[in-house]
Amino acid sequence: MRAIQLTRFGGPDVLDVVDMPKPEPQGGEVLVRVHAAGVNFFEALMRADRYAVTPQLPMILGVEAAGVVETIGQGVDAKLLGARVAAPLFASSHPFGGYADYVTIDAGLAVPLPETLSFGDAAALMVQGLTALHLLRQSPPAGKSALVTAAAGGVGSLLVQLAKRSGASTVIAAAGSKAKLDLAVSLGADVSVDYSRADWAAAVREATGGAGVDIVYDTVGGSLTAAALAALAPCGELVFAALGRYALGTAELEAMIGRNQSLRGFALQPLLSPAGLRENLSDLFQLAAGGQLVVTTGARFPLDQVGEAHRLLDDRRSTGKVVLML
Repeated sequence: MRAIQLTRFGGPDVLDVVDMPKPEPQGGEVLVRVHAAGVNFFEALMRADRYAVTPQLPMILGVEAAGVVETIGQGVDAKLLGARVAAPLFASSHPFGGYADYVTIDAGLAVPLPETLSFGDAAALMVQGLTALHLLRQSPPAGKSALVTAAAGGVGSLLVQLAKRSGASTVIAAAGSKAKLDLAVSLGADVSVDYSRADWAAAVREATGGAGVDIVYDTVGGSLTAAALAALAPCGELVFAALGRYALGTAELEAMIGRNQSLRGFALQPLLSPAGLRENLSDLFQLAAGGQLVVTTGARFPLDQVGEAHRLLDDRRSTGKVVLML
């Protein structure tokens, strides 16, 4: 089978297409013929050795895949043969390997897909969908104003929609271009703000009548976080979901204390359990299949053009989710 192997750190050109043996499902596992695999920004960081943790090489990137069960291991229900499923590898004991023609996963983690949901949309909804869902559960926006950074990205585009469904009084979308802001507004954002402008935090405050927003969902981090704090209301909450991209110093934290503001960290992995994972993904898949949640896939690439997919993420030119189609 084809796989994208990472043997050295660097730019997108270090992603090599190699030929490897097809994996065999062990007891309790299924073999999935991959039709779509998600591409994530954190995988681009891993490739460049800029992630919070340095991965062990060689490795096959990819933590989410969708396809058809081709073979089952011992003890697996034969009804799964031929089933269309999502393979959330990030929740399994072997959390990588999605950039390949085939993956194996515990049968209990394979989530059936509605017939009307495409493999590409299923791949796009796993990490990003669960992230958006759990962000809103940890910091509910009902009756509050909320600022979503990177609002046209994989997480942000879903967060805008789910925040509106959760009863947010005002959803303010922040992104870096008119096209991205237009997309966020089309998905339900009440206000859009271009954060490539130096005065963007003032624009957010203006949109809230000078009060500032109640919640900031920050998936970008870096220097943007300090600016987002300037848009946060007294007693507001900054939810930080940009692992490894911290830029808050003592001065910012002391200012938050003085304004009775709170900082809440977010990491998806500790929130996952097999039962909850299946239930939450099934809910997201049903919403998307029923047209109640729009899945935005900004670009789709064949497997052998994975370097171009990573280059798109590196250059911050993507909207929605980037997906590999096999």
